[in-house]
Order: sequence, then C-alpha cells, then structure tokens
Amino acid sequence: MRSIRAAATGAVILSLVLTATACGGGSTTGGGSDDSPGELTYWASNQGASVEIDKKVLQPELDKFEKRTGIKVTLEVVPWSDLLNRILTATTSGQGPDVLNIGNTWSASLQATGALLPWDAKNFEKIGGRHRFVDSALGSTGAEGQDPAAVPLYSMAYALYYNKQMLADAGVDEPPATWDELVAAGKKVSGDGKWGIAMEGSNPSENVHHAFVLAKQHGADFFTADGTPDFTNDGVVTAVKQYVDLMAKDRIIAPGNAEYAQNQSVSDFAKGRTAMLLWQSASANLTSQGMSEDDYGIAPVPVQSGTPGAGTQVNSMVAGINLAVFRNSDNIDGATEFVKFMTSDAEQRILNTAYSSIPPVKTAQDDDAFDSPADAVLKDTLAESAVPLPQVPDESQFETAVGTAVKDLFADAAGGREVTTDSVEAALTKAQQQMPEK
Repeated sequence: MRSIRAAATGAVILSLVLTATACGGGSTTGGGSDDSPGELTYWASNQGASVEIDKKVLQPELDKFEKRTGIKVTLEVVPWSDLLNRILTATTSGQGPDVLNIGNTWSASLQATGALLPWDAKNFEKIGGRHRFVDSALGSTGAEGQDPAAVPLYSMAYALYYNKQMLADAGVDEPPATWDELVAAGKKVSGDGKWGIAMEGSNPSENVHHAFVLAKQHGADFFTADGTPDFTNDGVVTAVKQYVDLMAKDRIIAPGNAEYAQNQSVSDFAKGRTAMLLWQSASANLTSQGMSEDDYGIAPVPVQSGTPGAGTQVNSMVAGINLAVFRNSDNIDGATEFVKFMTSDAEQRILNTAYSSIPPVKTAQDDDAFDSPADAVLKDTLAESAVPLPQVPDESQFETAVGTAVKDLFADAAGGREVTTDSVEAALTKAQQQMPEK
C-alpha cells in the first residue's frame, strides 16, 4: 500500500498526462459542510447509447427527488473518455460535484486520494445499512480493511452477445463456449464486409478488463500479493497477445476497431456488421439502437476450455458503477439523502431496468423484473465466475498504462505490423515503468 500523499501525487501526474477538461459544480467553500442545503451537483457516467438518452432516464428521477426533498440536483452526464480525468482533476483541485458515479474498478485509487466520503457504519446506517448490498458489489468499493469509498449503484458483468442469424448462416449452431470456438466461429462469419467480433481497441478500460480476464484464465495476475506491479509475467504476456491476436493473427476483428473508444462496437453489432460482441449489460443499449431482443442471444464469455462457473473459470471482472460523495461537498446531508434515494428499492428497479444492469441491492435484485434470460447470465456470472479487478491504490494508473499499451498493440495490428511475444512484453514493460514507485 502507498501513502495517501503518494496516491494523490500519482493522481496529479495522471491528470496532467491526460487532457484536462473544466470541472463544474460542487463545493466552493472548502467543504465538508451543509452550506448549500437546497442544491446538489451530480456527475453521472454515460450508461446508455448516448448522453441524451441518459438525461432522459435520469432527469425524471432527479425531479422526483427534488419534489420529495426540496433539493435541486444539477445533472451532468460525463462520457467515459473524460470521466476519470475529470474526477482526478476534481480530487486535486477540490472543485468538483457533490455526488458522482465512478467505475467500481477505480474505488481504491480514488479512496487513496482522501477526496471521497468514507462509508463507515454510521454513514451506511443513514441509507439503510450495509447489509442491503450484495457482497460481490461491496468487494469493489475500496481497499480491503478500509471503509468503502463508495456505494454500489449498478452491477454488471461481461457476456457474449451473438447475432443468431449470422451464426446460423455460417453453420454455427451454438454460441462459442471456448476461445478456440469463438475464433473458429468468427472466421466462418468474417467476409463480405462482415466481421466475427467487435472490440473497443482504443478504450484503455475495455482493454484492461479483457486482458485481466484472460490473464486470470491463464493463472496470472497483474500485481503480486503485496500490490507490486507484475505486468510481464508469462501468463499476462500470453493473455494480452491472445486478446490482440483476435485482430492481428485470427483476423476476426476489423482493423478499424483499433480506433474505437465511444461504444462503436455496440453500434456495429446492433447494425449487423459483426456477429459477436463482448459487453457489459448491453441489452438496453442494443434496443435503443433498433435491435430486437429476438435477433440476438446472450451467453457467458468464453473460457480457455470447459465451461465457466464455481469461481474456477473466471470469465468477467466484477463490473459496475458506484456512487460516491466528495467529502468537501457543501451539502453532505443532501448528498447522503440522494445516495439513499438512488439506492432505494424503487429507484434500483427503475434505473437498473433502464440500463439492463443488475441491482446491487439484494431486495431489488430479487424482483421479477430481473428474471430475464439475459439477467440470468449476468447474475450467474457475478455469483460464480467473476472476480474484482485489483483493489490497489494504483488501479487507475494501471488501467491507463496497460490499457494504453494494448491500444498501441491494436494500432500495430491494424497497421499490418506483426505483434509478437517480444513486442507484447516490450509494451507491458513500458507500461510497468509508468507506474508510481511504491
């Protein structure tokens, strides 16, 4: 573990490396107070097919909250390409929102900055108690042994979405259960402007998620037990090469996917340009883009051999969105009340239905609304074959460094340059050198 000061320094460095954007809203008085009891600023992550769709989902709920409490919530939906940078800038400047969505993989990194309100027993009691939340979701809210830095809002897992007709036309009768089967199916489909599978090759977070899962399947981790980066061990190198080889060697991903970073892979799948998609809780997104639920199936993400399950065949990271409060908010009481509202059973049903995600609140998850075949795959994955990304203070830097290394390897593949074991190891070595010293 690193000290809070060191973690904050790493955040400063990362925020300078990335292209900073202006931060809006939030506290201006030094915070930790209730100087602005009638207003809140909320940064929401882009969960739907567009920012405008998110606004249509969220604004009626915020209006409902205002009617009940008298507290007006100013909403900004922040694209994923900007969100981490915006948050890091806010943690170092002290100028940010009162409440914000964070990717659950960032929890420990943002916790280490000291900028987020800790959810101790007293704060959890204000929103109904810690016991309301599913254990797997709570496992991605901060470093082990510390009070969580955030509260689970949406739970997600990766699944394999497949176009039933495209696979059938190619003579593929069942969705692939192993990576060899996926590659074979992808090759049968690819041709005449169609491709086997779509990826977001220029999105560092997506790259890290898939590399992490493949590394676990090869019995490897990106960090040692004491939190030291170990990006170049054999299992990690093999995993990253296997992922990039879907484009470089197997040629079932279109070269143009190397530039995808704004959910274009979902659109390609919805429009029938690709036969398969690896995504988190994609159903609502696909419906919004005109794809009928009858046109696609949902299966677990492939493993190296056999079938996923019982925790021995990892095929997803524990994905999801957490809700955090800046501890220097001008309206701590209002922010806490907002978290209570957003994690209430009623709102959990509304919001998770809208985003085809799974409620991390136990009583809401048991609702009949979450008993569809898609929900069954996601719930089974979260319960049996998903594990959280490393909850280490350097996690956000890890996502950026490794995710960018994989992005560069995809660029090589798209440009016709050979991707070898040596070139993968060199890229990961460079990524490890970018990590803060312990």
